Amino acid sequence: MKQSIVHIALVVRDYDEAIEFYTRKLHFTLVEDTFQPAQNKRWVVLSPPGATGTTLLLARASKPEQESFIGNQSGGRVFLFLNTDDFWRDYNDMISNGIKFVREPKKEIYGMVAVFKDLYGNLWDLLELNDDHPISKRVR
Repeated sequence: MKQSIVHIALVVRDYDEAIEFYTRKLHFTLVEDTFQPAQNKRWVVLSPPGATGTTLLLARASKPEQESFIGNQSGGRVFLFLNTDDFWRDYNDMISNGIKFVREPKKEIYGMVAVFKDLYGNLWDLLELNDDHPISKRVR
């Protein structure tokens, strides 16, 4: 059996402002942006640079009860984990693009990590996992 997680949905306030943030500040690629007239929404898919796996699906809040989850989909915990092949290159680029880090870089037993906020306040780990980490072996 082979299965995979294809998309992770991220609730956003506005498609265009989210696309702008992820493509300009984090250098994600816009994979798809298709209007779905039957549901009056867009199917917006983004991918980190060079990634071939799971993508980010931007889901605009369409009901008042969804709006309270914008920026807080995980109750204040780190929600998404962006792995890189060069931590310091990406960290410095993100700083120069105005990304706010809420936890400074730290060497952990699994690799380098720092925590940043996206435009809505969701917490992300920027990671460079050690070569011997089980996930590193799967993504390289």
